[in-house]
Amino acid sequence: MKRDIYLNGDNGLTYGRGYVYSLQYHIVWCTKYRRAVLKDGADDDCKALLLALAGEYRFKILAMEVMPDHIHLLVDVTPQFNIPDMIRILKGGTARKLFLLHPELKGKLWGGHLWNPSYCIVTVSERSREMVEQYIESQKEKEWGGIGRPPRDLERLQAYHRGMGGSKDQSEDVRNVQPEDPALQQHL
Repeated sequence: MKRDIYLNGDNGLTYGRGYVYSLQYHIVWCTKYRRAVLKDGADDDCKALLLALAGEYRFKILAMEVMPDHIHLLVDVTPQFNIPDMIRILKGGTARKLFLLHPELKGKLWGGHLWNPSYCIVTVSERSREMVEQYIESQKEKEWGGIGRPPRDLERLQAYHRGMGGSKDQSEDVRNVQPEDPALQQHL
């Protein structure tokens, strides 16, 4: 019988052999050229693939939303997990399998790449975790209506995280971003 050395405590901490931790990250990455290709079943397959990868590599997905042109994840990982390796695993594993499940995706993207090479990752504190979960879960509700340019998620994400208790100088920076989401504006 295999024994799992990672035990979750009632206090929100995880106990391993010789260490205690609580590490959560909000991760966002986009499709190549910001093409809206994660729809018509590809979004559901992407969610299933991400959950399978999380199980295989032993990290937890606490919240997830797959939008047509980007992905939001809130993950809980061990301290030994190298973040760039985790991103490579998530992007590489999903791209390979999504192209096999949905060959039509290759025709919508140039060069055979599903994901943009960049990503955004932000640490999440105990204080902000619930707010980040709500933000991720509400993404489908505020989907872009098609007028003007699509919202710049990186700007909104930065404004959201800066508005959660930064310094006065950071508050002034947030005001310059002017996110379109009313839920984010309450933090300004």
